[in-house]
Amino acid sequence: MINSQDVKNGMCIRMDGRLYFVIEFLHVKPGKGNTIMRVKMKDVVDGRVLERRFNIGEKLEDVRVERRPYQFLYKEGEDYIFMNNETYEQIPIAHDLITGVDFLKEGFNVEVVSDASTETVLFAELPVKVELEITYTEPGLKGDTATNATKPATVETGATVRVPLFINQGEIIRVDTRTGEYCERVR
Repeated sequence: MINSQDVKNGMCIRMDGRLYFVIEFLHVKPGKGNTIMRVKMKDVVDGRVLERRFNIGEKLEDVRVERRPYQFLYKEGEDYIFMNNETYEQIPIAHDLITGVDFLKEGFNVEVVSDASTETVLFAELPVKVELEITYTEPGLKGDTATNATKPATVETGATVRVPLFINQGEIIRVDTRTGEYCERVR
């Protein structure tokens, strides 16, 4: 248990049976009355952002989370099997707990965030940008760079990304795993 004035960015709090990461906090001293803490939190499970006010001295339950690198090995049914890079232990992680799962390729390293007390996996996140090869797209034409027109392209994981017209099949591109958008061509 911690006091509300000890809240910091990135801290994980258990409240109403749910886990939240603190995004932002602010000490507020109104003209009259007690000082309060205004805290903006993000739900670990569904990603919703919530803003709450706490009185100074109010007790909150903090959760110790661990971030560890894991390597993606293979898919088994609806679960994805990951290996701990330090202990070589293998764990299954459900599809909906992985951010950017459409861009996950065998051998990719992800960061798995778990509750240290119960050892339950909260979520796994891919790096912000990954490099993938284009397996299919319509051929590009030389000189098609004047406009911001895009075309669909299928990458090696099977996901479809909108790319500029000059990108061709077989090229490697960098993709933002949070939004699924094309970033740049890798040379």
